Amino acid sequence: MPMLGTFANTFKIPELRKRILFTLGLVFICRLLSMIPTPGVDWQTLQVALDRMREQAGAGGGLMDLFNVFSGGALSQCAVGFLSIWPYISAQIIVQLLTAVIPQLERLSREGESGRMKLAEYTRYLTIGICVFQSFALATALQNPATLGLGAVRIVTTPGLGFNIMTVICMTAAALFVMWLADQITQRGIGNGTSLIIMINITSRLPAATLEAWQRYFGIGGMEATRSPIELAILLLFGFAVTMGTVMLTQGLRKVPIHSTRRAVGGGNSYGMQQTYMPLRVNYTGVMPIIFAGPLITIPAAMLSRIPDDIKWLGWLKWLGIQLREWTSPLHLTLYAILILFFCFFWVATQFNAMRISEDLKRNGSYVPGIRPGMATAEYLDALMTRVTLIGGVGLLIIALLPQLLRGFMELPWEMASFFGGTSLLIIVGVALDTLRQMESHLLMRNYDGFLKHGQLRGRR
Repeated sequence: MPMLGTFANTFKIPELRKRILFTLGLVFICRLLSMIPTPGVDWQTLQVALDRMREQAGAGGGLMDLFNVFSGGALSQCAVGFLSIWPYISAQIIVQLLTAVIPQLERLSREGESGRMKLAEYTRYLTIGICVFQSFALATALQNPATLGLGAVRIVTTPGLGFNIMTVICMTAAALFVMWLADQITQRGIGNGTSLIIMINITSRLPAATLEAWQRYFGIGGMEATRSPIELAILLLFGFAVTMGTVMLTQGLRKVPIHSTRRAVGGGNSYGMQQTYMPLRVNYTGVMPIIFAGPLITIPAAMLSRIPDDIKWLGWLKWLGIQLREWTSPLHLTLYAILILFFCFFWVATQFNAMRISEDLKRNGSYVPGIRPGMATAEYLDALMTRVTLIGGVGLLIIALLPQLLRGFMELPWEMASFFGGTSLLIIVGVALDTLRQMESHLLMRNYDGFLKHGQLRGRR
């Protein structure tokens, strides 16, 4: 097959082969960190308590399942690599948002390589603070499992301040090590290291999801199948269609034509009118709206639903938590949809600076045909990006709701449903396309065929 031949060609290029093997080796180390239990934690008791929670309907179980998927199963045994790359990503998001509102940080972002290095330094310092806070909070919660809804079980063998300090040191060191590995993958491997580690964590749950699907539709270990294989065939076709839609949403661009005026060059030479385009991504926000919206519902729902029944005057809050806990309740779906759309426009408003783009175009002697340079161009780009964001936000909303609807109406386990949409599918598709694009560029530079017979993979940026 041509595709298999193309993958075989990647190992014929020494530099590309070295990069791929280097990336695989570092990814293997990251996976090891998610399998080493934290000292002092009875991970088998924790796993039994989590399994019991999954059997109960509730937001807490859904939240724990979500953490387990994105940590690559590290939550099940409270591994030292449980935090993984997420503190670093959280620090990057915070710095990005602060750059849009703090003039000093904005000036740094425009100072070239030196400014970017300074922002990267601030991001790493912030990562350390986030790691210490999250690991200390987790250590405290593990010593009081009732706060996590795990019941009266003993997870920590020797609770106390010593356990807190040891957990903070182990998890912070592991998270910083993973951050360093991600940077090494980006510089010396193939693909974006941060995104690749997230994708590997997600796809590591695919064997467990496949086993659950086999047990559900064909039976295993003496357990009879509970659903018809016809449902599985329909789900696979549905998943294929959703994946195609996700690829279209990820790759979708609105091309704004740009004309550059004639400019003289030394020696009397000159270039004529140049025509190009500015790509505006349909899904400019990526997975950020889903990442922001999910915890804003699941965490309050888990807290409100645990209000004791004997506190009558807080009964309406408990009812609200129960409604938010239900994946298919009108209140949950409506609030989730509103939050996703809100964060779509919020992220674009903070990250897409139409005035700066307009100034850069004017400074370089470029303009949008039919639009005056300056403020008129900024208003045009802002209005155009608003319409593009609406289209992308609706598409993102549909993909985000699919796992919840499948889990609610078809009673699919979360590990199965998460691969039919939501953050998991968006990350897998986006990272896979970016990695294939980099591999294809190496192949084309050395006169090998790319992954596509006609055309090339388009970058998302």
